[in-house]
Amino acid sequence: MTTTISRLYDNYAEAQKAVQNLEAAGVPHSDISIVSNNSDNWFSTDKKVDRDHDGVDDRAEGAGKGAGIGAGVGGAAGLLAGLGLLAIPGLGPVVAAGWLAATAVGAAAGAATGGIVGALTEAGVSEEDAHSYAEGVRRGGTLVSARVPEADRSRLDAVLNQSAVNLRDRSAAWQKSGWKTFDPASKPYGADEVRKERQLYGGSLR
Repeated sequence: MTTTISRLYDNYAEAQKAVQNLEAAGVPHSDISIVSNNSDNWFSTDKKVDRDHDGVDDRAEGAGKGAGIGAGVGGAAGLLAGLGLLAIPGLGPVVAAGWLAATAVGAAAGAATGGIVGALTEAGVSEEDAHSYAEGVRRGGTLVSARVPEADRSRLDAVLNQSAVNLRDRSAAWQKSGWKTFDPASKPYGADEVRKERQLYGGSLR
């Protein structure tokens, strides 16, 4: 029996480390997903992306191995070699890879609650948490989700908890400023708004 575990991170670097730690802990690439805000264009198709530091653009490696949204990649680069740009309702431009992103895009056209919330709830995440995770990405964060065996949940929860946002505390802070729920029809955050949000909560850029 599998379950879905998710965590929000204030910046991509922390989420990237979480993905790599999950892979090192034995979670297959195909069971991990990452969705990261790209309002500030940190990920650009005009720039070389070499996160495994082998001198080759990760996206070229991924394309050569048939990688992409929803596809796992062999080798050291893992899931992150399949990163690509997407537009998800309410989030604006995101950089994503893995099963959740594929589900969110597929559900975006028909899901009343929005692609990302629908994808998360379909995977077993509570609706309350799904709205908070979606809002976290909208405000500049990065979401990592993994499908894991129920028996391994505690061990892998501990892996994801490193550097993760306390979702309850963050949601409470948003609610104090008037936020109620994620709205896929709302205007996505721009680069300046994302920068202010990160400064507010101490999240570095990348």
